[in-house]
Amino acid sequence: MALLHNRINGEELKRRLLEETEPRTTISFYKYFPIQNPQEFRDYLYKHLHNLKVFGRIYLAEEGVNAQISVPQSNFQTFKNFLYSISDLNNVRLNIAVDDDGKSFWVLSVKVRDKIVADGISDPNFSMNKKGSYVDALKMNELMQQGDTIVIDMRNHYEYEVGHFEDALEIPSDTFREQLPMAVDMMKGKEEKNIIMYCTGGIRCEKASAYMLHNGFKNVFHLEGGIINYANQIKEQNLPSKFIGKNFVFDNRLGERITGDIIAKCHQCGKPCDMHTNCANNGCHLLFIQCETCKEKYSGCCSKGCQETLNLPLERQKQIRKGIDKGRNVFNKSKQRLRPRINPLPG
Repeated sequence: MALLHNRINGEELKRRLLEETEPRTTISFYKYFPIQNPQEFRDYLYKHLHNLKVFGRIYLAEEGVNAQISVPQSNFQTFKNFLYSISDLNNVRLNIAVDDDGKSFWVLSVKVRDKIVADGISDPNFSMNKKGSYVDALKMNELMQQGDTIVIDMRNHYEYEVGHFEDALEIPSDTFREQLPMAVDMMKGKEEKNIIMYCTGGIRCEKASAYMLHNGFKNVFHLEGGIINYANQIKEQNLPSKFIGKNFVFDNRLGERITGDIIAKCHQCGKPCDMHTNCANNGCHLLFIQCETCKEKYSGCCSKGCQETLNLPLERQKQIRKGIDKGRNVFNKSKQRLRPRINPLPG
């Protein structure tokens, strides 16, 4: 029987990854297309990708596929041939990571979900068949020179904070399902304007462009392949970058450097910094920005409380965090001062 799930401890897999000598290529891809039996398709993908030593996250739903993976370089062409042998994925765009050390993932996870992007859309008349027009890097730069163009960032605050397109509007929420109706409300009265939606790899802004058209907007565009593809195109074509700073990515790297600009600040001391990290206290694990000085001062923690917890015996740490639901602990849209989401030292 073919292996359909990982059976090795995550720490062991991470150790093996760090010991690998062959370079890996980090890739992302997505496509909206109907999948009749997502579970069957899931098992088919897992079996073949596991054999190619592919690591990463793949989400499947009846609406399509969304993947962020790494592939050993010697298997890249075989992987590409396999992927393109699937008729609905033939010639799907593969976004190659910009700033890549190949250590982005260490386990293969393929999961079936209700949607590949949680959008909160319940309108039965909504369809991905009608979506905005693609723009590439050159067209993006040209449209941004026009006074009637509005650029909308469809990412979360912690992504926008470290890097974004010049003069791009931020939708002040950290959930895509909230951002969609907020974008419609923010753009009321601008139905005839050129509106460009963008995100990391294209999957969110493509759905956002369809939602805007569904709500009566006329001239909607979305950045093909997102920031990742834009960054590769400006290098290949020697174009000026209208994106400034760093592109946040959802893997172990936590970011790709696009330009040398550092537009964010350390959440603890306020010095220029755009290095995301997770609080070293596993009972918190908050995602936040921390400079090297504060990293040393707080032992990689987000607060003195978490630092004190980190110094407790391991069994006491486990007792403290028992039953705590950390959820998605990120420094969120509110832009308030950094604060722990939990009490790190309960009585």
